[in-house]
Amino acid sequence: MIGIVFAAGAGYVLGTKAGRRRYEQISRAAKAIAESPATRTALDAGRQRLSEALSTEPRFTRIESIDDETSVYIPEAEDQHR
Repeated sequence: MIGIVFAAGAGYVLGTKAGRRRYEQISRAAKAIAESPATRTALDAGRQRLSEALSTEPRFTRIESIDDETSVYIPEAEDQHR
């Protein structure tokens, strides 16, 4: 019984040392990816598309400008923006 406890303790200690190094390696890689400008650009684009897809607000298309400050818009057809 003592041998099993000793073996489990030794395995735990050795595993945590190797596990901690591997955890730190994975953590550094994940942080580098998360802070990458390419990742941020991709996430922003994905968020924008998701926001547009889930929006309950109707989309409008400008059909005529009356003057510099006034325009006439009509709602887009439901199938045009999907």
